[in-house]
Amino acid sequence: MRRIATIGVYGFTAETFAEQLTAAGVGLLLDLRQRRGVRGPDYVWANSARLQSALASAGIAYRHVKELAPTTELRQLQYREDDRQGVGKRNRIVLASEYAERYTREILDPFDLTVLVAELPDNSTTALFCVECDPAACHRSLVAARIHAEHGVPVTNLRPAEP
Repeated sequence: MRRIATIGVYGFTAETFAEQLTAAGVGLLLDLRQRRGVRGPDYVWANSARLQSALASAGIAYRHVKELAPTTELRQLQYREDDRQGVGKRNRIVLASEYAERYTREILDPFDLTVLVAELPDNSTTALFCVECDPAACHRSLVAARIHAEHGVPVTNLRPAEP
Protein backbone atom coordinates (compact mmCIF):
# COMPACT_ATOMS: atom_id res chain seq x y z
CA MET A 1 0.00 0.00 0.00
CA ARG A 2 1.36 3.41 -0.96
CA ARG A 3 1.92 5.91 1.84
CA ILE A 4 3.03 9.55 1.85
CA ALA A 5 4.90 11.43 4.55
CA THR A 6 5.84 15.08 4.50
CA ILE A 7 9.04 16.41 6.02
CA GLY A 8 10.95 19.68 6.16
CA VAL A 9 14.50 20.65 7.03
CA TYR A 10 14.07 23.13 9.86
CA GLY A 11 14.38 21.68 13.34
CA PHE A 12 16.26 18.58 12.24
CA THR A 13 19.92 17.66 12.30
CA ALA A 14 21.28 15.35 9.63
CA GLU A 15 21.07 12.50 12.13
CA THR A 16 17.54 13.17 13.39
CA PHE A 17 16.33 13.69 9.81
CA ALA A 18 17.65 10.28 8.75
CA GLU A 19 16.25 8.69 11.91
CA GLN A 20 12.75 10.09 11.24
CA LEU A 21 12.79 8.88 7.64
CA THR A 22 14.00 5.43 8.63
CA ALA A 23 11.49 5.12 11.47
CA ALA A 24 8.68 6.06 9.05
CA GLY A 25 9.76 3.41 6.56
CA VAL A 26 10.64 5.93 3.87
CA GLY A 27 12.10 4.33 0.76
CA LEU A 28 11.86 7.33 -1.59
CA LEU A 29 12.27 11.04 -0.96
CA LEU A 30 10.75 13.45 -3.48
CA ASP A 31 12.54 16.80 -3.27
CA LEU A 32 9.98 19.50 -4.09
CA ARG A 33 12.39 22.44 -3.83
CA GLN A 34 13.21 24.71 -6.74
CA ARG A 35 16.69 25.47 -5.48
CA ARG A 36 18.05 22.50 -3.61
CA GLY A 37 20.05 24.33 -0.99
CA VAL A 38 19.46 25.72 2.49
CA ARG A 39 21.25 28.72 3.91
CA GLY A 40 23.10 28.55 7.19
CA PRO A 41 25.64 26.20 8.70
CA ASP A 42 23.03 24.23 10.67
CA TYR A 43 21.41 22.96 7.47
CA VAL A 44 24.34 22.43 5.11
CA TRP A 45 23.52 18.70 5.32
CA ALA A 46 20.28 19.39 3.38
CA ASN A 47 22.05 20.78 0.31
CA SER A 48 21.41 18.50 -2.64
CA ALA A 49 24.68 16.57 -3.01
CA ARG A 50 25.10 15.99 0.74
CA LEU A 51 21.47 15.06 1.18
CA GLN A 52 21.55 12.58 -1.70
CA SER A 53 24.70 10.98 -0.30
CA ALA A 54 23.17 10.63 3.17
CA LEU A 55 19.96 9.21 1.76
CA ALA A 56 21.88 6.68 -0.32
CA SER A 57 23.76 5.59 2.81
CA ALA A 58 20.40 5.08 4.53
CA GLY A 59 19.03 3.09 1.59
CA ILE A 60 16.56 5.82 0.59
CA ALA A 61 16.09 6.70 -3.07
CA TYR A 62 16.00 10.36 -4.14
CA ARG A 63 14.13 12.15 -6.90
CA HIS A 64 13.92 15.87 -7.63
CA VAL A 65 10.45 16.85 -8.83
CA LYS A 66 11.17 20.41 -9.90
CA GLU A 67 7.82 20.63 -11.69
CA LEU A 68 6.13 20.72 -8.26
CA ALA A 69 8.45 23.41 -6.90
CA PRO A 70 7.05 26.92 -6.52
CA THR A 71 8.38 29.49 -8.92
CA THR A 72 10.61 32.32 -7.77
CA GLU A 73 7.66 34.67 -8.26
CA LEU A 74 5.46 32.59 -5.97
CA ARG A 75 8.17 32.35 -3.33
CA GLN A 76 8.57 36.13 -3.45
CA LEU A 77 4.80 36.54 -2.98
CA GLN A 78 5.01 34.38 0.16
CA TYR A 79 8.03 36.31 1.46
CA ARG A 80 6.16 39.61 1.06
CA GLU A 81 3.26 38.20 3.09
CA ASP A 82 5.70 36.90 5.70
CA ASP A 83 7.22 40.40 5.95
CA ARG A 84 3.75 41.97 6.21
CA GLN A 85 2.91 39.63 9.10
CA GLY A 86 6.33 39.93 10.72
CA VAL A 87 7.19 36.24 10.45
CA GLY A 88 10.25 34.55 9.01
CA LYS A 89 10.36 31.55 6.73
CA ARG A 90 11.72 29.44 9.56
CA ASN A 91 8.82 30.19 11.87
CA ARG A 92 5.93 30.55 9.42
CA ILE A 93 2.97 28.38 10.37
CA VAL A 94 0.61 28.91 7.44
CA LEU A 95 0.80 29.74 3.74
CA ALA A 96 -0.59 33.00 2.40
CA SER A 97 -3.98 32.36 0.83
CA GLU A 98 -2.96 34.00 -2.45
CA TYR A 99 0.17 31.82 -2.56
CA ALA A 100 -1.85 28.65 -1.94
CA GLU A 101 -4.42 29.58 -4.57
CA ARG A 102 -1.83 30.48 -7.20
CA TYR A 103 0.39 27.47 -6.44
CA THR A 104 -2.63 25.21 -6.86
CA ARG A 105 -3.74 26.85 -10.10
CA GLU A 106 -0.33 27.43 -11.70
CA ILE A 107 1.68 24.40 -10.52
CA LEU A 108 -0.48 21.68 -9.01
CA ASP A 109 -3.50 21.71 -11.33
CA PRO A 110 -1.46 21.27 -14.55
CA PHE A 111 0.72 18.51 -13.04
CA ASP A 112 -0.37 14.91 -13.64
CA LEU A 113 -0.33 13.43 -10.15
CA THR A 114 -1.78 10.17 -11.46
CA VAL A 115 1.50 9.40 -13.21
CA LEU A 116 3.53 10.37 -10.13
CA VAL A 117 1.39 8.27 -7.78
CA ALA A 118 1.59 5.26 -10.13
CA GLU A 119 5.40 5.46 -9.92
CA LEU A 120 5.50 5.52 -6.10
CA PRO A 121 6.71 2.37 -4.37
CA ASP A 122 3.93 0.40 -2.76
CA ASN A 123 6.21 -1.35 -0.28
CA SER A 124 7.50 1.78 1.49
CA THR A 125 6.57 5.34 2.37
CA THR A 126 7.36 8.20 0.01
CA ALA A 127 8.42 11.47 1.67
CA LEU A 128 7.51 14.84 0.15
CA PHE A 129 10.38 17.12 1.12
CA CYS A 130 10.92 20.87 1.35
CA VAL A 131 12.33 23.16 4.04
CA GLU A 132 9.62 24.51 6.33
CA CYS A 133 9.12 22.75 9.65
CA ASP A 134 5.34 23.02 9.72
CA PRO A 135 3.70 21.31 6.73
CA ALA A 136 0.88 23.90 6.71
CA ALA A 137 3.55 26.53 6.02
CA CYS A 138 4.79 24.71 2.92
CA HIS A 139 3.54 23.81 -0.54
CA ARG A 140 4.25 20.14 0.19
CA SER A 141 1.04 20.12 2.25
CA LEU A 142 -0.93 21.14 -0.85
CA VAL A 143 0.63 18.32 -2.85
CA ALA A 144 0.01 15.81 -0.06
CA ALA A 145 -3.61 16.91 0.36
CA ARG A 146 -4.25 16.55 -3.37
CA ILE A 147 -2.67 13.08 -3.49
CA HIS A 148 -4.78 12.02 -0.51
CA ALA A 149 -8.01 13.48 -1.93
CA GLU A 150 -7.60 12.15 -5.45
CA HIS A 151 -5.81 8.86 -4.85
CA GLY A 152 -6.66 7.92 -1.25
CA VAL A 153 -3.02 7.70 -0.24
CA PRO A 154 -2.67 8.15 3.54
CA VAL A 155 -0.49 11.07 4.65
CA THR A 156 1.65 11.45 7.76
CA ASN A 157 3.55 14.62 8.68
CA LEU A 158 7.00 14.02 10.13
CA ARG A 159 8.23 16.67 12.53
CA PRO A 160 11.32 17.16 14.64
CA ALA A 161 11.05 16.19 18.29
CA GLU A 162 10.14 19.06 20.59
CA PRO A 163 13.20 20.40 22.46
